[in-house]
Amino acid sequence: MKVKPNAQPNQSLIDGIATLQALAASPAPVGNRELARQLGFDATRVNRLLKTLAYLGIARQTANRKYTSGPGMHVLAAQSLFASGLIRNALPVLEKLRRFGHTVALGVLWRDNVSYLFHAPPTVETAQGLGRIGLLPASSSGIGMALLAQYDDEYVAGLYADKEEIPSFPGGLPALLAALAQVRAQGYSRVAVGPDLDRHTIAVTVENIGAAVGVSGWIPEANTDLIVEALRQAAQEIRD
Repeated sequence: MKVKPNAQPNQSLIDGIATLQALAASPAPVGNRELARQLGFDATRVNRLLKTLAYLGIARQTANRKYTSGPGMHVLAAQSLFASGLIRNALPVLEKLRRFGHTVALGVLWRDNVSYLFHAPPTVETAQGLGRIGLLPASSSGIGMALLAQYDDEYVAGLYADKEEIPSFPGGLPALLAALAQVRAQGYSRVAVGPDLDRHTIAVTVENIGAAVGVSGWIPEANTDLIVEALRQAAQEIRD
């Protein structure tokens, strides 16, 4: 189980990465003041951080003086994925999971959100499953719940300390912690999803990689063990 690190964090680096991540997640070019409001930072500080990112080529300023991802952002993404080998190892494994006729996904945790590296419904080709969707609340996601369960309650409480509401948990933090305790006990997550909550996502973590793999669709309770076993085998293959 993961815990909060003891090392003294560097706040300047934290702010820079937060600015970088917010810029990467923005679907359209964003202005300095708008980004500062999103982050809760001083506009002057955000402006300085954005100009630094632009100097490095990680950000790019548009004709109307807004900022968007620069070529350096894509280089970092490509280099990290190549170096880790995660996607390269995972794609053949994820393709095999599609035999169940469900949505197949691979995601990682970013604070209290899930970033989906791969998300492919049955009608989508495997190659089109890369980078299809952005950040989604971890508490509303089977993959997110599996990943949150790796952390102790103190760390999870810190993640949601400043949140007025926790998505999918009207009972607040106690309800979320109780659900995570169940995930830890059973070794997988099963989360109701969809507009009518008639579908479920089942997910397991890929140990030592910080990712989780899952399938989502109409999955009867009786089929849970079959899906979990297939996911655990997939996680083993991705890890190896």
